[in-house]
Amino acid sequence: MSTPAPKNVHLTLRVNGEEQQVSFAPYKTLLEVLREDMGLTGTKHGCELGECGACAVLVDGLPVLSCLALALECEGRAIETVEGLAQGAELHPLQAAFADLGGAQCGYCTPGILMTAKALLEKDPNPSRERIKEAISGNLCRCTGYQQIYESIEEAARLMSESKR
Repeated sequence: MSTPAPKNVHLTLRVNGEEQQVSFAPYKTLLEVLREDMGLTGTKHGCELGECGACAVLVDGLPVLSCLALALECEGRAIETVEGLAQGAELHPLQAAFADLGGAQCGYCTPGILMTAKALLEKDPNPSRERIKEAISGNLCRCTGYQQIYESIEEAARLMSESKR
């Protein structure tokens, strides 16, 4: 006797400030639902083991590895992806700094780093270099050597503090 396939769940997920109805298999990760069911492909599919950080998104303002989180667990929570950083045509200061200072090379790790850095800067608007290193220590990059990433986050912090004046 075969086991019947699990039925889809129907939830409202709040992603990038918008509530969206979505239907998916209950075993799907947040990463799979974002990419496959919602078309938000900015969040990258990396290792599927929670070791690379490419899939990092913010859930209630905290970095979460979306490859390890079940989408079911995110109902009623605020999910932010890299697609939600820019305001229309205006880049978020993190995006602008990464573009200007070469913080993004191939770009594969960049969405996860941007989201992790956003959480850091919201908690600590003027972090030390050591704090930046600690915050993004779960985000692997094979291209940059990290120097440009650190500088980009520092520049974004500077830009964000200037815009608040």
